[in-house]
Amino acid sequence: MSALLATGDRSRDQELRVCALTAAEHRAHVATHADASFLQYPSWAGVKDQWSSETVGWLGDHGELAGSALILYRQFPGTRKYFAYLPEGPVADWADPGIDRWLRPLMTHLRGAGAFAVRIGPSPAYRRWDTARLKAATGPRRTVGDVLAREVDPLGAAVADRLRARGWRRCGGDGDDADAQPRYVFQVPLAGRTPDDLWAGLNQEWRRNVRRAGKAGVRIVTGSAAELPEFHRLLRITEERDGFRLGRSLAYYQRQYAVLNAEQPGRMKLCLAVHGGEILAAHTMISTGRRVWYQTGASADHRREVRPSNALQWQMLLDAQAQGAQVYDMRGVSSTLDPDDRPFGLLRWKFGTGGQVVETLGEWETSVGGAANKTLYRAFQAYMAHR
Repeated sequence: MSALLATGDRSRDQELRVCALTAAEHRAHVATHADASFLQYPSWAGVKDQWSSETVGWLGDHGELAGSALILYRQFPGTRKYFAYLPEGPVADWADPGIDRWLRPLMTHLRGAGAFAVRIGPSPAYRRWDTARLKAATGPRRTVGDVLAREVDPLGAAVADRLRARGWRRCGGDGDDADAQPRYVFQVPLAGRTPDDLWAGLNQEWRRNVRRAGKAGVRIVTGSAAELPEFHRLLRITEERDGFRLGRSLAYYQRQYAVLNAEQPGRMKLCLAVHGGEILAAHTMISTGRRVWYQTGASADHRREVRPSNALQWQMLLDAQAQGAQVYDMRGVSSTLDPDDRPFGLLRWKFGTGGQVVETLGEWETSVGGAANKTLYRAFQAYMAHR
């Protein structure tokens, strides 16, 4: 079924109109779509407290709800204009060849809200690669894009062509570091698989490490908000060790934990690997029913020989499968296949689960129209490039 909540014999030529949705209406719509991101749930607006927001829907002539979106607004410095952002959204019928019948009213609505430009994140995938093919292709200066994909999604390719034809620009071109959300993600398919199937999908190193953790007495437990400071301390250690910087404060994670779980208890979990009474690894997990995301991971520098992170991820995989999720999304990876590149280490670690690298369509931007808005959008692009 397409991403739209279709009713009756609604014509695909019918013009849609944008209307305001309550949080409850928006949440109910998004929850019916297996491919909807947690970033499109109304609770995410509470996480992004420096942005203003609204939830909207697309209605047909007979009042049927045909799509929804969380729209975040950020004011451009020195103006009364806003940059509009639909993270991994909208939840719309991307298979609809008449894409203008819902994009056009969206642009009209955004202009009325004072936006000068908009960024969206279409949900269809673009390309997929199996782990074995990518592992065999590793080498100096090699990237995922150099390898023939196992699958090219025709819908994703069609959506990209349709957006380009309408003047939308893919953020960062073919690079993988210009999007706010990761363009390349690592996913483990869960639909129709048993725990034994998942175990068989792990490589030999992962199975050995999970067994080692069990023999060493590593326990996997669910934490609470009280353990978030320890998670954040371990995250700072991990950032320093692995050479990256998320730049998120403890308050950010505390707010995220409170807001997401207020919307639905258990939406966000803090999963802990404990050994000898000490938390050695802490990972955050977000669930929306049929999809589960491993969002952020952190681990200590010591006692790494007991393999707490492998044990923790294995239990999270099992938990996702047990709750009926179709996909376990391990979120972003770099596109590098060069073993000498530091980011490759994370991809290599995720390879061990036997999943797939998925290239999303990435994020797309355009001005909302009008000479003044186009001029401001060019200024915005220059501002972002030199920030």
